[in-house]
Amino acid sequence: MDKKKRLKEKIKEYGKEDICVAFSGGVDSSLLLKLACDAALPNGKKVYAVTFDTKLHPACDLENAKKVVEEIGGIHEIIEIDELEQKEIQNNPINRCYLCKYHLFGKLREFADTKKIEIILDGTNEEDLYQYRPGIKALQELNIISPLKDAKMTKREVKEMAAEYGISVAFRPSTPCMATRLPYGEKLDYDILKRIEKGEEYLRDFIGGNIRLRIHKDIARIEVDSENFSEVLEKKEEIVKNLKKYGFFYICLDLEGFRSGSMDIDLKKKGY
Repeated sequence: MDKKKRLKEKIKEYGKEDICVAFSGGVDSSLLLKLACDAALPNGKKVYAVTFDTKLHPACDLENAKKVVEEIGGIHEIIEIDELEQKEIQNNPINRCYLCKYHLFGKLREFADTKKIEIILDGTNEEDLYQYRPGIKALQELNIISPLKDAKMTKREVKEMAAEYGISVAFRPSTPCMATRLPYGEKLDYDILKRIEKGEEYLRDFIGGNIRLRIHKDIARIEVDSENFSEVLEKKEEIVKNLKKYGFFYICLDLEGFRSGSMDIDLKKKGY
């Protein structure tokens, strides 16, 4: 049985009951929501698309999630959470992702319990297993199901399948937790997170593609897709001027280009 068939068959089984989908509006959770809605409809079951409105994710994520639910279907629920209320997370520790996931999905589990729902799906895919993802342990502890991972679907395969269904965010660049823009151990506060969000929003509108604004004290390190290097250099004066408005002193272009998890390089050296 191929991966796509295996994935659809499994979610067809889940569709015999009401389902909660942890829904960010990204391609992984959007594909899950589509499959869950298709599976639940013949059985007259409900699918809740549950989005976390948090301090560590940009506001555009919430607006995008609302649009995608309107497009795909499901009952949209929003859970407001301030991760920085937890003092351990404020210090951006190495296990931050575990602490955040456990807190967020604990709240989702509480919501699901109010609806008497056992099945909670999240969009972890096969490739997440080969990166530093301590949050996966939290999902396992809370009995969250990751069908894409279980079907061994890679990110590319998820995007291709989403495109086959005509899902609008099939090739939308991901926007992971804003804490990943700062080194571990660097204090997280609302001010720096908002400035990073504004800076990335500007770059995303101005340059496009994958954008990360990694902050190292007074240095803002820009990661973009390598094919966009020439455009960044052509527009460097305007980019520097605008990013300095957000309080960044030194503006640098990372010549390795965009890469997911670039703040985890030192952890890999230490065997994490």
